[in-house]
Amino acid sequence: MSNTINSHALLMQMRLMAAKAEGVNQAGAIAPDLLRGSSAKVATTAGGSFTEVLANKLSEVNELQKSSSGLATRFEQGDPSVDVAEVMVAMQRSSVGFTAVTQVRNRLISAYQEIMNMPV
Repeated sequence: MSNTINSHALLMQMRLMAAKAEGVNQAGAIAPDLLRGSSAKVATTAGGSFTEVLANKLSEVNELQKSSSGLATRFEQGDPSVDVAEVMVAMQRSSVGFTAVTQVRNRLISAYQEIMNMPV
């Protein structure tokens, strides 16, 4: 693996992850060849319940965290096939996913508390 970094592709991936964390879907505005892995998946709720979609997203975030941890471990052990940029992007994806899940949890708790405080 070469040590060169495609800065344009890296920047576009980071912008996509930031937009997804903010709840904006910009997948159509980014070239398909720049999108890869789970970051290219667009969440659709058609045909699935909220519970199923939430469970799927939680498992995706879990897989992102496992893969980024594995890449970091391989990099730390000196694996020449793992590039530092690859590790950084994987860790950023994991962080954005975890932040998104935390925000969903916070909003669910807020909605639950609001419903519980409604007069009957």
